[in-house]
Amino acid sequence: MEYFRYSQPIILECGDILPDCTIAYTTYGNLNAAGNNVVWICHALTANADVGNWWNGVVGNGQVINPEEHFIVCANILGSCYGTTGPLSINGQTGAPYCHHFPFVTIRDMVAMHILLRKHLAINQIFLLVGGSMGGYQALEWCLLETNVIRNLFLLATSAAESAWGIAIHTAQRLSIEADSTWQSDAADAGSKGLKAARAIGMLTYRNYRIMVHKQSDTDGSKIEGFKAESYIQYQANKLVKRFNAFSYWLLSKAMDSHNISRGRGGDVVDILKTIWQPALIIGVSSDILCPLSEQEILADNMPSAKLVIIDSEYGHDGFMVEAPTISSVLNGWLAGLVPKS
Repeated sequence: MEYFRYSQPIILECGDILPDCTIAYTTYGNLNAAGNNVVWICHALTANADVGNWWNGVVGNGQVINPEEHFIVCANILGSCYGTTGPLSINGQTGAPYCHHFPFVTIRDMVAMHILLRKHLAINQIFLLVGGSMGGYQALEWCLLETNVIRNLFLLATSAAESAWGIAIHTAQRLSIEADSTWQSDAADAGSKGLKAARAIGMLTYRNYRIMVHKQSDTDGSKIEGFKAESYIQYQANKLVKRFNAFSYWLLSKAMDSHNISRGRGGDVVDILKTIWQPALIIGVSSDILCPLSEQEILADNMPSAKLVIIDSEYGHDGFMVEAPTISSVLNGWLAGLVPKS
């Protein structure tokens, strides 16, 4: 993991100011002489900059996104708890962690930090910009903020604007965190029990009825408690609390709600999508109930150079992570028709 310290004030979209920012990031491979082999991957809600770890099978030596061919970059997003400035960072004015006092951030603010890092790394063009779920929100915004920097786009299980369904889910998750009696404190572990509940809600949307029944049904029909599905949800909730933070989860869920590529751009979502000229591969997952295929169809129907591929997977929204062999095959075929541009 590497760190870039930006020591100048940053004006956020909400109007608040961060006095400075640290960005945690990981790179793999090397920038070629032409500067046209960059693959930048934007991560989702609770992921980190170590994309070679969490997307094994797509990124890595011998994989479709290969450090032997590509200069791969992944940066931890603003507001997270994996090294980039966020609620647990020290507020220079108080000498204590920001906690509840960290300013509201949007997807556009996250992309603004990516752009600062891009310039720091002397990257002038990005051959392929990649994003799944919340990462796709960032990728779409970036195409609009730096239209001449991004050459090609790869989007998975994502949308042009957060849906009312998504906002409702995130609100329920934040209510769970806020209901935790420890939430109002400024302790680093404030809201941990609420975060477990928020993760439990999230798991129901990341998967679906079919996969839950298939994988988590009990064979013992005499049980009256201690069910396999209950144990699975408890396990997933406890696992997240050990590696993530309620302050960041609450903040980033609000950032997702802010996602709308048409905001302030003089048109509706369809109008703005029609301006995204980059060749784009869009993957949707047949069983995704969080960001369903209708959202990817809106992208493909209105982006001038987009191709939609539907993956038939029982893993729901998590299919964009789980189905690495299929994703790699589809991406490899699509990339074969692209030529890096100088």
